[in-house]
Amino acid sequence: MEVMTTAPAALSAASTAPAPVWARRAAHAIALCAVPSGLWRIAMASGVYVGYSDQVLRDVFGIPGWGVAYVVGLSVIAELAALFPLLLVSDRWRPLRPRTLAALAWTASTVLVLVALSQLVVAFTVESQTYMSSGTAQTVWGFVFAPLFAIPVLMTAVTWSYAKRHRARGRA
Repeated sequence: MEVMTTAPAALSAASTAPAPVWARRAAHAIALCAVPSGLWRIAMASGVYVGYSDQVLRDVFGIPGWGVAYVVGLSVIAELAALFPLLLVSDRWRPLRPRTLAALAWTASTVLVLVALSQLVVAFTVESQTYMSSGTAQTVWGFVFAPLFAIPVLMTAVTWSYAKRHRARGRA
């Protein structure tokens, strides 16, 4: 009679320190930071007035038409990407080896910093501001997209915590 054991899985989980509370909270905050802009984009794709005239929606964003799929798809992809840091603080499911996941997380952190910087440039260009029909719409847009700028900092902190925990395990 062969007895199956889960000792290696239990041993690997036990040898890695759990994620600190601040890292878990930061990972959840990342997921929440993507929600307002995603809802704003979905509202735009659904025809809810978000500050753009019908002509701008049609000519610039392709709404109605292919732009709906693009805007909704962008919202879904952004939220899925924002859920990625939860893998770094979870002890339940690891789709990749810790070193691979750490390398992927550092790459994601770097990309997020670059994207945030590029979005700042886009946000403050004259062309992007002329599409909005009012100052109120620009203010709402600013509040909705502002949480996205916290993601690079939070992601870098969560990644650092993950790498530190797994580097310590490798030395032990």
